[in-house]
Order: sequence, then structure tokens, then C-alpha cells
Amino acid sequence: MEPRMGFDLTNNGLQQINAHGKLKHLCLVRSQEIAPTYFKRVNDLGILLMADKCSAMESICLGAFASLRWCNLLTNLAVSRLTSNRDLCMLDLRDCRNLGDEALRAINTLPKLKTLLMDGCDISDVGLSYLSKGLMNTLASLSVRGCKRLTDRCISFLFDGNSNRELRELDLSNLPNLSDAGVLLLAKSRIPISELRLRQCPLIGDTSVMALASMQVDENMCRGSSLRLLDLYNCGGITQLAFRWLKKPYFPRLRWLGVTGSVNRDIVDALTRSRPHLHVATRGEELGTDQWDNLDDFYAQDYEEVDELEQWLLGEEDMSDDEMGYALDMAELFE
Repeated sequence: MEPRMGFDLTNNGLQQINAHGKLKHLCLVRSQEIAPTYFKRVNDLGILLMADKCSAMESICLGAFASLRWCNLLTNLAVSRLTSNRDLCMLDLRDCRNLGDEALRAINTLPKLKTLLMDGCDISDVGLSYLSKGLMNTLASLSVRGCKRLTDRCISFLFDGNSNRELRELDLSNLPNLSDAGVLLLAKSRIPISELRLRQCPLIGDTSVMALASMQVDENMCRGSSLRLLDLYNCGGITQLAFRWLKKPYFPRLRWLGVTGSVNRDIVDALTRSRPHLHVATRGEELGTDQWDNLDDFYAQDYEEVDELEQWLLGEEDMSDDEMGYALDMAELFE
């Protein structure tokens, strides 16, 4: 809810955050997940006074101020002027709803950009195709969460010609028109993505999990081995079948998994027990990385490189007709 005046942040309160000028990192964001609220009692003066003591700062993230994030007044023209700064390495334009494809055309000219966040912007598949012509060869992190106009075609545009071997983090959450077909295209690209977010995509289902589990980045790595984070929370087509592909030996480096706990609590609990180093989130919380990252080498060696897909095809495990059909499709796809 909107805070009462006596409890809200003001220019005076902003000065108390870094009173001694020794703060290194600052992230000050007013969440807008439930309702759009802003820091209405902080103006330019408050930011300027705080800036006087920020010489030691190494990173600053401000959200829901009159800043770039959640700025509905920002237009494509403004972004084209912004890109005159050729040294930009991170651009956070989330929820700037008036930005469209022309903004992406301008952003594509930035030679050093590594992180691009465009959540909720009015971009289309065509707009993302502009990135494939240059920026996608250097971009390491891309988020287009909630860009409703995007479809499966955006995947083929992004990875046209197997470009961008540098991409490691991709957020495709809350895209109503993204389906298993798009994830199949992603898996066939063999891009070594480490973090993939697909939460709240109603058309994503078991086939996507099977494709990612069968994905082989290169011939020397076991299937699904590059993913460390996979968020499938509230995806519409996830059933019990998907959980068979989330157990070892698949996804040996996976540390964070987001699923809907109500799908089958017993199956989620069994998965957690069988993979003690995997952090399974079931209540919709955002996933992140911490101490789990240090276990990478140890955990990867815990698995024998056994192709469970081949086991199923050879009949070593009981499968229903539907499951056999899925497995055969996957085998044919990745041959």
C-alpha cells in the first residue's frame, strides 16, 4: 500500500543512508509487483545531496524514482540519445512501457553492453532481430520478462546462425505466446546458458524440460550440463513427467530450480531428497545464487554420465505410451 507521509522516504532520510560516505553498494527500490507506487517525496535535491557523499560508491540501483526504471515518459528518441555514451555496459529499462523496437535498434549500436533489461517494454520479435545483427555477439545477460508481444519467433531471431556464444542469463518469463517450440529452438542453438527463467509462461510444459535435459552444449559435456538455474514456476504444462527429467544424471550443475509446489508435493520432496545440493523454490520466490555456487565441481562429479534418454528407449524403465512418444521425439530432434 502507499505509505503514510510520516513513514515515507524523504530527502532528509536519503541523507542518512550514507552519512559517513563509506557505503560501497546501494540498492533502493520500491516494489511495484502489486501496485505502482513511487518515492514521491524525494526530488532532484535529495539525489544531488546524496551524490555528494557517493565518491566511494561502486554500484547504485534506484527503482521507482524519477529515474530510468519505471519511467513511462521515456521514449525511443531518448534512448537513441542515451546510446551516444559508447561505454555503457549495463542498461536497465524495465517497465518503460513506451519503449519499442526503435529503442532496440539504437541499443544495438552499443559496443560494450553486457546486460540489457527490457522487462515490460513494448518490443516485438522484429525488435529483437535488430540485436542479432551486432549486440547479441557480446551480450551476457538479457531480460525481456513480460514483453507480451514476443512469440517463439524471437528465439530464432536471437540465435540466428548460432550467434552469441557469450549469453549466460536469459529471462523469458511471463510471455503468453512463448511455447515449447521456442524452447526447442533454444536447445538446438546449444548456447551455454547458465540461468534460464521461464516462469508464468502458460504454454511451456514437459517438452521444454525434456529438450533442456537433452541439450548438449558440446560433445565433451553431458546433457543439460550448462544450466545452473531454471525457473519453471507456474508454467501451464508442467506435469509429473517433467520431474523424471529433473533427476540425475540430467542437469548435473543445477543449483536453483523454481517449480509450482502444488503440482505434486511428494514428487517435489523426493526430488529435493535425491539432489541435496539443489535449492528448490515452490512458492514463487525469485531465484538467486549464493553458497550453492561453490559446490559446482563436487556436485558435477557426483553423477555418472549415463544417458537416461537411451535407457528409456532401450526399455530399462517402464514408460507409458505418451512418455515413449515424448522420448522418441526428443531423440529424433537431437540426432
